[in-house]
Amino acid sequence: MNLFHAFLLGILQGLTEFIPVSSTAHLLIGQTLLGLPANDAMFAFLVIVQLGTLVSLFILYWKDLLTIAQATLNFRSPTPARNLGLYLIIATIPALLAGYLLKDAVEALFKTPLLEAAIRLFTAALLLALAERLTRKNRQLDSLTWLDALLIGLMQIIAIFPGASRSGTTISGGLFRGFDRPSAARFAFLMSIPVMLAAGAYELLDVLKLPELASFLPALALGFLTAALTGWLAIRWLINYINKNSLYLFAAYCAVLGSLCLVFYFQA
Repeated sequence: MNLFHAFLLGILQGLTEFIPVSSTAHLLIGQTLLGLPANDAMFAFLVIVQLGTLVSLFILYWKDLLTIAQATLNFRSPTPARNLGLYLIIATIPALLAGYLLKDAVEALFKTPLLEAAIRLFTAALLLALAERLTRKNRQLDSLTWLDALLIGLMQIIAIFPGASRSGTTISGGLFRGFDRPSAARFAFLMSIPVMLAAGAYELLDVLKLPELASFLPALALGFLTAALTGWLAIRWLINYINKNSLYLFAAYCAVLGSLCLVFYFQA
C-alpha cells in the first residue's frame, strides 16, 4: 500500500462509516479495485483507519460525551444523562464480547472481499428497508430503557463482520424499537464509540508486531487524517438528511452495489 492508496481509502472510510451503506464493504471493494492484497497489514489498516472517523464523533458529540461521562461517574444521582450512560454500557457489552470471541473468524472472512461485501450489503439493504417499512418511529431518546439498549446492542454484533454496516444495523435496531430516525441515529453513533475505540486499540497490538511497521506508519497516518475530515463532513450531512428523509435510498444503494459485487465476484 502506498500513500495514494491510503488517501483514497481514507476518503472512502470517512464518507461511508456513518452513512448506512457499509464502510467496510466499500473498503473491501476499494481494496480489490486497487489490487491490494488481503493480508494482515491490510486488515490492520481497515481497522485503524476507523479511528479517524471516531475522531469525527468526538468532535461532534464532545459536549454530550462529557456530560454523559460526568453523570455516569456520579452514579448515585439519577439523571437522564446518567441513564443514557448506563444504557450505552449495556449496549456495548454484546459487541465487545462477540468481537473478542469471533476475532479469528472475522479476519478469515476478509480473504474473499467481494463476496463478503456483497453478503453484508444485501443484509444492510434488507434491514434498512424493513426498518423503514415496518416501524412506527414515534419514540424519543428520553424513553430509552435497558431492554432497548440491550436489543440495539445485539444488533451491533452483526457489524463486527466485514461488510456489515455498523450505522445501518444499529439505526435499524433503534427503528425496530420504535424510535424516530434522529433518536435512533444519535444512539447508534454514541454506542459505536466504545466499540470502535476498543477494536482500534486491540488492533494496535497487532500493528506493533508488523515487520514492516516503519514503512507502514505514513500510510496509516494519512488514512487516519483523511478519514477524520471526510467523516466529520459525512456525519453532519447524514444528520440533516434523516431529519427529513427516509432510509430507502440507502437500502436501494446497498442492494445495487451488492449485486454488482456478486457479478464481479463470479466473473473473476
